[in-house]
Amino acid sequence: MASVSFQNIEKTFGSTKVIHGIGFDIKDGEFMVLVGPSGCGKSTLLRMLAGLEEISAGTIAIDDKVVNDMESKDRDIAMVFQSYALYPHMTVADNMAFSLKLRKAEKSLIDQRVRQAADILGLNPYLDRYPRQLSGGQRQRVAMGRAIVRDPQVFLFDEPLSNLDAKLRVQMRGEIKELHQKLKTTAVYVTHDQIEAMTMADRIVVMRDGWIEQIGDPLQLYDKPANLFVAGFIGSPSMNFIPGAVKRTGNAIVTTDGVTLPASAPADAADGHKVVFGVRPEHFVLSADDSGLPTKVAVVEPTGAETLVIGRVGEHTLQVLFKERRHFAPGDEIRLRPLPGTAHLFDAGDGKRLG
Repeated sequence: MASVSFQNIEKTFGSTKVIHGIGFDIKDGEFMVLVGPSGCGKSTLLRMLAGLEEISAGTIAIDDKVVNDMESKDRDIAMVFQSYALYPHMTVADNMAFSLKLRKAEKSLIDQRVRQAADILGLNPYLDRYPRQLSGGQRQRVAMGRAIVRDPQVFLFDEPLSNLDAKLRVQMRGEIKELHQKLKTTAVYVTHDQIEAMTMADRIVVMRDGWIEQIGDPLQLYDKPANLFVAGFIGSPSMNFIPGAVKRTGNAIVTTDGVTLPASAPADAADGHKVVFGVRPEHFVLSADDSGLPTKVAVVEPTGAETLVIGRVGEHTLQVLFKERRHFAPGDEIRLRPLPGTAHLFDAGDGKRLG
């Protein structure tokens, strides 16, 4: 196992800078997820760690050893890609053993490593099969087995579940997390799917446009997002945002539609200061009186255990998640209020969290 350190990393393609001097550390044995929208730089950062992209500036260290000029094969890492990249003419066992054969390892060691990996991943019944005889999930397990056999210091995962269907993605998320708990090897995992990030990570790095927006454990990012971008990116369905202004009398926020909502603004926020009021869909409840946000129901999406209601408040759209079944119809008028202590407040100018 090993720690990983990024220090002032920059990446430039021609005259275009895509990563802007970012840095953070990954602890020994930690499962770190890099998440963000397409083009944010997360895969580029992973490829620089793997030695597949040159570093324009800064340093990357594995176990306190700078690897900037080290060949990929010498970095003691193993990578699992979105594409399984299995050799179709080789059996499962031969695919898993291929890297050790290239190193001219002893046959006894190769057989031992392959069997150990097969035991961990439940691949023993398939060792004599070819990739074409396997399902997508089984092929992904073979790709992971090939990485395990190398016994690396660091595992790198580049969106490994993107090609799987929804049900299999859920299953494989659990298998990868369980695998990490067994092996306790440092892992860096890239995804654009915030559900994957939330369910798998020890810590998450949220990226946008080559910058780091926030680093923290999943619930920290969910409960205290640093800015509007993180608040909107983490969580599904995403957080609702309602523009308004601070009202010092009564310590409240007045929305642009003139509705007064209770909220604690920072002491230095002047009366009339423009803000964005954020509430997660599951933190709204129906109001028993005329208080709250007057909302017109637009769409009702029952899922059985929950009911998602999409409504309109003036010009704004709200998503509300009820944990019980609700029998609303499009056009119904309801009033909603946030649960006490669940609201988030952001500056309307720079988007940063207030308080």
